Amino acid sequence: MHESMKAKLALLSAELRKEIIFGDREYTPNPHSPVSNWLVNTKRHCNGGRTVDAGLWLKKHCDSGGKIFLTMSGAGSSFEQGIMIGELIRAGKIAAISVTGANLEESLYRLVAHSDYAYIPNYQKLSRAQEKELDVVGFRRITDTFLPEDESTRIVLPEIEKLWRESDARKEQLLWHEYFLRLFQRGMLAFDKDANPADCWLYQAWRENIPIFVPGWEDSTMGNIFTQACCDSDHPFLSEYKSSKPIDRNIILPSVCYMHRLAEWYMDNTKERGIAFLQLGGGIAADFPICVVPHLKKDWLAEERQEVQDKVIRSWAGFIEIHDSTMSYGSYSGAGADEKVTWGKLEAESFGLQIAGDYTNIFPDITALVLGK
Repeated sequence: MHESMKAKLALLSAELRKEIIFGDREYTPNPHSPVSNWLVNTKRHCNGGRTVDAGLWLKKHCDSGGKIFLTMSGAGSSFEQGIMIGELIRAGKIAAISVTGANLEESLYRLVAHSDYAYIPNYQKLSRAQEKELDVVGFRRITDTFLPEDESTRIVLPEIEKLWRESDARKEQLLWHEYFLRLFQRGMLAFDKDANPADCWLYQAWRENIPIFVPGWEDSTMGNIFTQACCDSDHPFLSEYKSSKPIDRNIILPSVCYMHRLAEWYMDNTKERGIAFLQLGGGIAADFPICVVPHLKKDWLAEERQEVQDKVIRSWAGFIEIHDSTMSYGSYSGAGADEKVTWGKLEAESFGLQIAGDYTNIFPDITALVLGK
């Protein structure tokens, strides 16, 4: 370093000097990790650099015995993020998963109807008339991907309805995702011959007994179907179309029970060390579980002093968010790690990083780094 640069640094505050880095990252290339070596060497700046920093921190966290709490919004399951999630599960890196109801079911649909999925790369050029043409024949578009509803949802529906009605007869209550896992437990579904069960994160989570949380499950195709199936409406129009034998809606435990189970799980699994929070996208899949920390501190321990709350309830070990939202108007998506410190979800010294972009593009690189590929 030139003397002139040293002189410039000396004029800065000590706090600011600590933020400035010269040279390359602290990283020792591993001959058995060529992908990671390449990523560290080439993704040095901006969102590429943040991707590497996030992956290396998560790897260090996992290598020292820590695990990852993964959340996923959007349509990641339709976009085959299960390939990466499944591998992380099998490698023992995932502690638990929180997803939207859509991602839950779409992981299963990929397993039963993989060969019926189709793609339309130039989707942004479709006219409204072409979009309607797709609707009429039953092509349900999610960005560049068509979800084969008749070949997936409508194939799964008769089997899961058997479980719903069985629970109705038994006066049994389950969480939403437990009905999907029961399909696996009883071998009630045929998998597509072209599907790889290793790429279905839901199937892998069932095999490895990974806890799953599904807040807001009603906002999904199967959730909408159940809403109609359990409705005993006397509405002058809708009553004509209701089921002849509505299912008791109480067979599904309310979402507060997901928070009950999450609070218990969190207390049992953070006794020795914190858990890293990896957020793919934003929304309820992430906001619901990350709030378990202030929920425990401020609701369960409301009568305790803050020093006691912070001592008894361990905050998340770190927070990584991959998103394309701006930080504005009170939106949770894009709020960032700093804001979470004010809610007690993170500590001031916790690792926190936002990466702007499409997580289907960024998450594979982070996975490669965590797994030392």
